[in-house]
Amino acid sequence: MIAATDRADAVVLFGATGDLAFKKLFGSLQRLHAAGRLDGVPLIGVARRDGNDDMLRERARAALAASGVPVEPSAVNAFVGAIGYVSGDYGDPDLYRRLAGRLGTARRPIFYLAIPPDRFGDVVEGLASVGLQRAGRVVLEKPFGRDPASAAALNELLSGRFPEAAIFRIDHFLGKEPVQNLLVYRFANTILEPVWNRHYISSVQITMAEAFGVEGRGAFYDAVGTLRDVVQNHLLQLLTFIAMEPPGSEDAAALRDEKVKVLRAMRPLDPAELVRGQYRGYLEEPGVAPGSDTETYVALRTEVDSWRWAGVPFVIRAGKALKETVTEAIVEFKAPPRLLFADPSAPAPHPNHLRFRMKPDGRITLSMQAKAPDILVSRPVDLEVLAESATGGEGREAYERLIDDAMSGDPRLFARGDTVEASWAVVASVLNEHSPVEIYERGTWGPQAADRLLVHATGD
Repeated sequence: MIAATDRADAVVLFGATGDLAFKKLFGSLQRLHAAGRLDGVPLIGVARRDGNDDMLRERARAALAASGVPVEPSAVNAFVGAIGYVSGDYGDPDLYRRLAGRLGTARRPIFYLAIPPDRFGDVVEGLASVGLQRAGRVVLEKPFGRDPASAAALNELLSGRFPEAAIFRIDHFLGKEPVQNLLVYRFANTILEPVWNRHYISSVQITMAEAFGVEGRGAFYDAVGTLRDVVQNHLLQLLTFIAMEPPGSEDAAALRDEKVKVLRAMRPLDPAELVRGQYRGYLEEPGVAPGSDTETYVALRTEVDSWRWAGVPFVIRAGKALKETVTEAIVEFKAPPRLLFADPSAPAPHPNHLRFRMKPDGRITLSMQAKAPDILVSRPVDLEVLAESATGGEGREAYERLIDDAMSGDPRLFARGDTVEASWAVVASVLNEHSPVEIYERGTWGPQAADRLLVHATGD
């Protein structure tokens, strides 16, 4: 357990005037404040924009109003009253001297870096120049590097100033209730363990589809692409939840050890088992380079070469401007060795499958066969549970949960340095060596060439 005295006593938000802070972080921090999790904790925003405390307080008010979530005026006033602001260039040593002065007697600050990764080094060295790293914790937004080499260099930079226990590489996807629920379903239900292996499971498919395009983020997305944006981090992390061995305890180290074992057991991606797509019209998006080959869709097939999973295909697909917005994992079981009670005039019954749908509704579905009315043949039936009944409610918003955990020093839902490097190693072989993108129409499930990778998986 984390002792109460280990909890952070100040929050410093770098990038406080940015888009992420406005859309996500101020709301999460306000909810923590309302829940008594920020009692007496100053919140200091840092950014390059000229301004003062009143400027950032008004921006925080605007962020809360724009969220559409009703907040009592008294709660808003109490929250913004704790906000301060320090402006300056991240490479200017004077910025950190002024920040240290604003922190006053705080001894365990947490530094949230909601800034471009190429400025991480300036901030880390600036904090160290005035000794603020000694008892502090640092939270870093993705992307954590662009490839194995840059991720390793960033890890080396951080480890030179902070111990690993004080580094929190945030992936908001892991803070979502349905994602955590998948982990609980795996290890809190004995019924699944005997069949959770290559003897009974024929394939696993993970999908992260979005019906919208890049939505004004063309310049950012064109420099990243789908593989770097969601596959290397979100979806490989989800794959580890499905494929990992039971950890020896709930301890963070035990959980993270099993996740990295999965990634190290994965084969490097084969370019022949990868399809990249780009939706028609992407090149007209503001900020996208002329003739860009950046992918807005990826489908891939890989394997986990472990005793449990050898020979089972894991299919991942992710993309924008697709038919619908859905994030899910489907575990498909093998068909019975002999079909009984099947209707000879109908297609063969589909094998059982377990669907963990994280978006939009947190639905968990087990597809089985049951007797059809009046005749002794089978028909498919679904056993379902919704997120609210599975978890007892909607739970906290992802950033709220993760910021709270980081303040308490609980790293279980954050990526360790070796995990990040292992996930980059999985995709390294196809970051630059791949076929050109294939154009697909908006509102479809991506390029038809991807169908050959999906034949083993249940889905559209």
